[in-house]
Amino acid sequence: MKVAILAGGVGSRLSEETHLKPKPMVEIGGRPILWHVMKHYSQWGFDDFVIALGYKGEYIKKYFFDYCSLENNITVSLSEGTVTRHDEEKLNWNVELIDTGNATLTGGRIKRLQPYIGKERFMLTWGDGVANVDLDKLLEFHKSHGKLATVTAVRPTARFGHMKFDGDSVLEFSEKPQAAEGWINGAFFVLEPEIFDYIAGDETQWEKEPMERLAQEGQLMAYRHEGFWQCMDTLRDKQLLESLWKHGGAPWKTWKD
Repeated sequence: MKVAILAGGVGSRLSEETHLKPKPMVEIGGRPILWHVMKHYSQWGFDDFVIALGYKGEYIKKYFFDYCSLENNITVSLSEGTVTRHDEEKLNWNVELIDTGNATLTGGRIKRLQPYIGKERFMLTWGDGVANVDLDKLLEFHKSHGKLATVTAVRPTARFGHMKFDGDSVLEFSEKPQAAEGWINGAFFVLEPEIFDYIAGDETQWEKEPMERLAQEGQLMAYRHEGFWQCMDTLRDKQLLESLWKHGGAPWKTWKD
């Protein structure tokens, strides 16, 4: 099963770094967050990726083109013009890198991947969010209901300290708790190929007309994920993820070194 990843957005709220590189290439623990996303899928046996490029897509192309040389010890013979890799990291990934246009919206990017996905069920996520979603259970849930689309629903993390009162007295204070109520789109979709018919073209935003129509027609189901999920929209988000990784408590790290 192919995994489609949208990696073409500008990431303007992380402009401290994205003026030089696309947001999926902003690093956590010395690796692009896109790599973290792909490692999670690979841990569950999903190694066939189709990545939708846009803003500074050449940066992502170069990263994968140079990956084997950058990630391993090498011997370069200038006289023979050869490069020999040593201690090669074994990644059984097939990565298709598809230009989907700088200004194309999310639905349009998905539509442009149709020739590379074909008429098969596929997974879809964003290149800037990590989670410890059990992908086997997600796929099992999708197969069980027989609808066209499954979205992973997550609880958003509160941005500020949460307080409970008794009059003016603070009974409870907790910094950045997981919200007790409400679910949001956490991506990590499983989709049937018929969803392409719900996307008009480049100007279509996936989260608008297509998902709204799928919901109205009873074709959209939610897999509730109670575990870790975090997007990287802002510098604060990046710092949080970096801190979790640095101190050995990154919940999205489902793979072994």
